[in-house]
Amino acid sequence: MPTFTDPESIEWYRYPVLAENPHGKQWIKSEALLGLAPNTIDAYARGVNDFLAFCQRTGVDLLTTSKGDLARYIGDLRQRSGSQKTQQDLLGSSLHLSNATLHQRITAVRSFFDFLVEEHLREDNPVGRGRYTPGKAFGSRQERALIPQWQAFLVAAQSESIRTRCMVALAYDAALRREELCSLQSDDVDPAHRMLRLRAETTKGHRQRTVPYSTTSGELLRAYLAHRRTIAQTRGPLFLSESPRNFASPLTLWTWSKVVRQIADRADLPHFSTHTFRHLCLTDLARAGWDLHEIALFAGHRNPQTTLLYIHLSGHDLADRLAQGMEQIHAWRVQALAHTFSEKEGER
Repeated sequence: MPTFTDPESIEWYRYPVLAENPHGKQWIKSEALLGLAPNTIDAYARGVNDFLAFCQRTGVDLLTTSKGDLARYIGDLRQRSGSQKTQQDLLGSSLHLSNATLHQRITAVRSFFDFLVEEHLREDNPVGRGRYTPGKAFGSRQERALIPQWQAFLVAAQSESIRTRCMVALAYDAALRREELCSLQSDDVDPAHRMLRLRAETTKGHRQRTVPYSTTSGELLRAYLAHRRTIAQTRGPLFLSESPRNFASPLTLWTWSKVVRQIADRADLPHFSTHTFRHLCLTDLARAGWDLHEIALFAGHRNPQTTLLYIHLSGHDLADRLAQGMEQIHAWRVQALAHTFSEKEGER
């Protein structure tokens, strides 16, 4: 199965309104040339095809579309049920469009208007970011509940070792799976650029990717590396066991799960797991306005539908976005992990 879309292979008959629009057709071809996955191209094409069909029905001019027009479109999507849905909406859907589908449609239309602005066909993008899909996409009961869970978890984690606090910070910052975090090697860390290399053999999708981490996580990592040198002088697995029985051995997945479980138990969080870090990071990226394909690239997802499961409610480019869009959202979380370390340093 191809991991990118060949522009010549796009089945335009599936998107008839889009195929007749020269700007829309040029945009989809451009996205395909950028190497987006077939599923992403299909989701974008279906979303913009639906929006253009709405414009035809209501007499909206694409190049003068206002925020009010977008609000009417969102209202149209929300009211659809039964026969009011398009043929593609009816495939495998319930009576109403889900919040995940609404978010996907809005993401596609927003990206299309970004293209129109870049092509100097419009002066602005009328689609706001993170405002149209409350429910499960942004601000759901489940997503809101994560914030007090994080607060309780971080309070309990402040008394943990520098290794544990460093692992928690990186797991959240880079949305790492348990296997990816525990498989990190010394050579996978680039402190100068605050980047982590996730080797293909350690990822679920068997594709290498490079992800950034924050300044605060960098401070925790620096402190841990100094501590690690007291355990082992050789390079190799980044995170090492300090138990007498397995001293200086690579930290196992099961040990890491046990550590997180113990912290969660102290914080009275029975459902908190090693995967919660990844879930919260990807949700925060969506709340910060990242587009679906950017979050999928960051997370290492081949299929954007997988990414949507996390946001209900090359690496250096992503690092810039992380610094601009995420610093205020998650700085307090990783800062809490560094707080105890700073106090101990001051006492010495």
